[in-house]
Amino acid sequence: MRILIVDDDDELTSLLTELLTREGYTVECRHTGPAGLAAALSGAFDMLVLDVMLPGMDGFEILRRVRESARLPVLMLTARGEDEDRIVGLDMGADDYLSKPFNTRELVARIRAILRRLEPRDTAGRLELAGIAIDPGTREVKREGAPVEVTTFEFDILEALMRSAGRVVSRDQLMEELYGRKATPFDRSIDMHISHLRKKLEVDRPLIKTVRGVGYQFVRSPEEGVAA
Repeated sequence: MRILIVDDDDELTSLLTELLTREGYTVECRHTGPAGLAAALSGAFDMLVLDVMLPGMDGFEILRRVRESARLPVLMLTARGEDEDRIVGLDMGADDYLSKPFNTRELVARIRAILRRLEPRDTAGRLELAGIAIDPGTREVKREGAPVEVTTFEFDILEALMRSAGRVVSRDQLMEELYGRKATPFDRSIDMHISHLRKKLEVDRPLIKTVRGVGYQFVRSPEEGVAA
């Protein structure tokens, strides 16, 4: 797996390169926005670790341009206390975020959790419900036969919900399965990914229902979509 780190902190990027190389990853770094964008769009990397504050072009603009043409998983690095940055990053399609300063081992763990989603795995085959079809082998999603572009984590959330269609899947279950960590009251990752899926898939009726205080449910019929 090849990881691209875009951050203008030389000391931090050197430390992360050493840690991730020891974990078996190939790491390259860029220290300006334009150079980071060019590398991210090159198709040479499996994941992007992206700082928000960069010279020449900020991380949000890089993320926006990457999401226009690539499914590349993105972990955003934000300043501690900047809740708005985290929400904006997730809203623009980041897979996860981490606030600076952070424990480097936690960053490695989050990277490992994201990249684990890209590894080949046994699947139960193609699944179709309520006009939505997913193919775990190709990681493609179709709505009424038309392709729908989704990110790596959006696909995994959708698959988890569809395979439990009619039953409620808790936020804790999704966080443990996708991120390998427990949900916290202030972690908006799952909620933002669900919001993106709704915008992409729900046209004429609800497909993903929020069960307050519990979690989410993929609904098989309009009757199931009635708010709880």
